[in-house]
Amino acid sequence: MITILVFILILGILVLVHEFGHFIVAKKSGLTVEEFGFGFPPRIFSWKSGETIYSINLLPLGGFVKILGEDGSETNNSKSFSSKSIVIRSLITAAGVMMNFALGAMLLIIGFYIGLPQVVSEENETLAKNVQIQIIAINHNSPAEKAGLKLGDSIENFSEILIFQDFISKNKGQEINLKIKRGQGNLEIKTVPRVSPPEGEGALGIALAKTGLVSYPWYQSVWLGIKSSFIITWEIIKGFFGLIKNLLVSGKVPQEVAGPVGIAVLAGQATALGFVYLLQLVALISLNLAVLNLIPFPALDGGRLLFLAIEKIKGSKVNPKIENAIHSVGIVLLLVLVALITYRDILKLL
Repeated sequence: MITILVFILILGILVLVHEFGHFIVAKKSGLTVEEFGFGFPPRIFSWKSGETIYSINLLPLGGFVKILGEDGSETNNSKSFSSKSIVIRSLITAAGVMMNFALGAMLLIIGFYIGLPQVVSEENETLAKNVQIQIIAINHNSPAEKAGLKLGDSIENFSEILIFQDFISKNKGQEINLKIKRGQGNLEIKTVPRVSPPEGEGALGIALAKTGLVSYPWYQSVWLGIKSSFIITWEIIKGFFGLIKNLLVSGKVPQEVAGPVGIAVLAGQATALGFVYLLQLVALISLNLAVLNLIPFPALDGGRLLFLAIEKIKGSKVNPKIENAIHSVGIVLLLVLVALITYRDILKLL
């Protein structure tokens, strides 16, 4: 139940921040915002304030802001989206992405100030608190996975990774008892390290890192948060290019890609580890959403910006009926993709 509530809260924050970006820039540009919706129709309930309807809808997979004239109508109305210049329309369209990036940067700034989990090195070891040997990856069908070890678990009674690896090496093929810290609780887990693990995997099938909570003065936190946001965003962009390449070559979505159910599971794990882990997760999701929405695919902000670029190049607007039809197809394809990924995420839990 807590996991579900946390997931709903995260989703609500991300959707509201993104759609508020479109909303506030449209308002500041003098446009009529007809509806600000959380989720996608059918509508559950709504209320009206001023000229805008605020609605809660059944499918909680996003949100929308409906602006007068965004369908290409009302071109002579100064409060219509279609009456504005390409620059204004582009700013309104990109505002959601900019808000998601700003949220990610702000959360990272706060995180660096209060202490974010980081890999401990010689450079930051003196600043680190709660130093631990932590599991950062688990191979499928490995002894670690079968024993119930989870991402974020920390291994007790070992001060260095090399010492633990030496212990595992000496006990291959024998049952060992690991003392594990998970969130605020302590566990004892029995497992047997493999004698001949697959190539590229260790005897337990885990990757480890020495981590700790590292905090910085506020002025350093601001710089580190902004800098990290750009670095993470660039890595996400490269990851999306890899994803698209994988889809075109193999026709498959990589196992690492998670849908709403997968994100809910991650949110539950982060909550168990502590507030700063959850803060970091929300920042990463927000930056991922910023990049995702910039992809030039129909129905996404990037797709709408693409049509604005085409309009700029050809000197006239694309036929609104054709554009709206393409965006409608895009929405259907996106919902199908989300459904497929969600189905796969559910299978992983079974």
